[in-house]
Amino acid sequence: MTEEEINASIDQLRKGELTELYIDNKDFYDFRKILVEQEDFKHFRGIAQRNGHVIYKYLEDARS
Repeated sequence: MTEEEINASIDQLRKGELTELYIDNKDFYDFRKILVEQEDFKHFRGIAQRNGHVIYKYLEDARS
């Protein structure tokens, strides 16, 4: 994934255009690097899958 694709995917998830976002293990570190820089980072929840894949969801309430 490119940085533009990652930012677009994050925005779609944030706006509710996507209910969840699947991130392949090969893209995880690039995606996470950009995700942690987001102002609303605590609203994203990553759910680990087998083989290092992650499904991200956007939460209305920030996690603690």
